[in-house]
Amino acid sequence: MQKSIKMSEYIKLLRSEPVLRRLSLMQLISYFGAWFSNVAIYTLLVELNVSAFIIAMVASFHFLPGVLQAPISGVIIDKISPKKLMLILIVLEIISTFFLLFITNLSHLWLLFVLVFIRMGAASFYFTIEMSLLPKILEGKSLQYANEIHSIIWSLSYTVGMALSGFLVYKLGVNIAFILDGSIFIIAFILLINLKLDISFEKSQESFVDTFKEGLIYLKENKKILHLIMIHASVGFTVFDALVTLMAKQYYASLLAIPLAIGLLHSIRAFALVIGPIVLGKWVNSARLSYLLLLQGLGIMVWASMLENIYLSLIGSFIAGFSTTTLWSYTYTLIQKHTDKKYYGRVVAYNDMSFLLTSAISSIFVGVLIESSWSISSVLYLLGGCFVGVSMYYLYVRKVYNV
Repeated sequence: MQKSIKMSEYIKLLRSEPVLRRLSLMQLISYFGAWFSNVAIYTLLVELNVSAFIIAMVASFHFLPGVLQAPISGVIIDKISPKKLMLILIVLEIISTFFLLFITNLSHLWLLFVLVFIRMGAASFYFTIEMSLLPKILEGKSLQYANEIHSIIWSLSYTVGMALSGFLVYKLGVNIAFILDGSIFIIAFILLINLKLDISFEKSQESFVDTFKEGLIYLKENKKILHLIMIHASVGFTVFDALVTLMAKQYYASLLAIPLAIGLLHSIRAFALVIGPIVLGKWVNSARLSYLLLLQGLGIMVWASMLENIYLSLIGSFIAGFSTTTLWSYTYTLIQKHTDKKYYGRVVAYNDMSFLLTSAISSIFVGVLIESSWSISSVLYLLGGCFVGVSMYYLYVRKVYNV
C-alpha cells in the first residue's frame, strides 16, 4: 500500500511539473547510455588480463574528472545556458564512446584511461547541471521527491543498462556494446536539441574569479553545509565496480561467463536501489538519518559474509543496495534546503566533487588493499564499518548545527 501511495505521488509530481518531466526523460536516456558499456569496459580489462590495481584505477577514473572540474564547473553553470552546456557534453560522450572501439591490446590502456576520463567527466558535468536546476523549480517535499525520482531513474538506468550490456557483451562482444552505447547518446542529443527547456537563466555578472571566490567564501561561512557535504560524500563508499569485477573473476567464472556475472550482480543491486526509496522515502527524516547510515553499513557487511556462493551473493548485493538511493537523495535534499538559490551551481559542484573524490579514493584504496592480499570480504567489512563511523559523525553534526 505504501509503495503504491509513494509511486502515485511521484506520478502526480511529474504530471504537474512539465520541466521536471522533460528533465527526467533526458536523465533516463543519458544515464542508460552512461552505464550501458561499463560491463564491456570491465570485461575488456579482464580479457586483457590486467591486475586488480589497474581495474581499480579504471574505476577511479569514472570519478576523478568530476573532482578536478568541480572548482570551475559550478562557475560555468552560473554563467552559461544549461541547454547549451548539456548539448556540448553529450557530443563529448558520443565521441569518447565510439573511440573505445580502438582499444584492442595492453598498449592501448593509456587511451582507455583518457576516454573513460573524458566520457565520465562529461557525464558528471551533465549530472551537476541537472541537479542545480531542480531547486530552481521545486522546494520542500516536492524537491525531495524530485531527488528520489532522479535517483530511481539513475538506478533503473543502471539496472537495465548493466543487465542488457552483460547479455550483449556475452553474446556479441565488447565492440557491439560500444557501438550501441554511442548510438544511444546520439538519440539523446536529437531529443535534447528539439526540447524547449523552460527554465529561466540569469547569467552571473561577476567575473569568473570573483564568482569562484564568492562560492568558497559562502561555504566557509556556512559550516553546516560543509558537514552535510561530507556526510553525503560517504555514499561514495558504495562504489563497488572494481570489487564486483574481481568477485566475478575470482568466485563465479567457473559458473557464469564473466560479463554475465558482472551484469547480474550490478543489476540485482541496482534493482534494490530502485526499490529502496519507495519503501524508505516516507520513513527517513533528519532524526532517523543516523539509523539509515547504520543500515547501509550493516547491509554491506551482510554481503561480505555471502560472497563465495553466487546465489547468496546476489541476495547480499540486494541488501547492500537497499538503503543507498534513499541515503543519497535525502542527504542531497538537506544540502539543497540549506543553500541559498544564488549559490546552487557552485554548492552542487563542490558537493559532487566531494562525493566523486570519495568514490575515486575508495576505488583506488580497494585496488591497493587487494594487491596487499586483503580478501574481497575483508574490504567490504571495512567499507561497512566506515558507515558506522559516519552515523556517529552525523549525530554530532545534528546536535551542534540543529539539522
